[in-house]
Amino acid sequence: MKKWMLIGFILLMTGCSKQDMMIPVSGEIQHKLATSIVNSEGKGIGTAELTETKKGVKIRLILSGLEPGEKAVHFHEIGKCEAPKFTTAGAHFNPSDKEHGFDNPKGFHAGDLPNLVILKNGTVDVEIVTSNVTLEKGQKNSLLDADGSALVIHAGPDDYVTDPSGNSGDRIACGIIE
Repeated sequence: MKKWMLIGFILLMTGCSKQDMMIPVSGEIQHKLATSIVNSEGKGIGTAELTETKKGVKIRLILSGLEPGEKAVHFHEIGKCEAPKFTTAGAHFNPSDKEHGFDNPKGFHAGDLPNLVILKNGTVDVEIVTSNVTLEKGQKNSLLDADGSALVIHAGPDDYVTDPSGNSGDRIACGIIE
């Protein structure tokens, strides 16, 4: 009888927990959220799942329907994705007022991320970890500030130097982070 009560309690607690929080075996709370990524036509092309970890924010991107090749991906400062150009997402997320690019001697934006490689079939399934941002509200580098932020994919690769956007081309996909 006790065994069934324990199982019932666990199921009840699991069903009542918030979806944006999980308690791993270590006992530490991790923040987690997911967003839909849309293309310039406003059509869903996949998801981004963000999870706060000890090493930083882990981003899992599962996308399809993209042109093959190398593409830049960045966090942008505003959680607004109005197609077709996604300019409503603002500039790159840059709470420390640095210049753009991992190879820029003047530093890089907190929103700068490594390029994606889209396969010949137009898909990507990748995990990226960045220690430059957080999902913890109230922090200077939090993606979850008052106006949220966005994950934006560009038409071309980031050259990791050119300010302000790495010569990465048009914004072709976007997902709201809030």
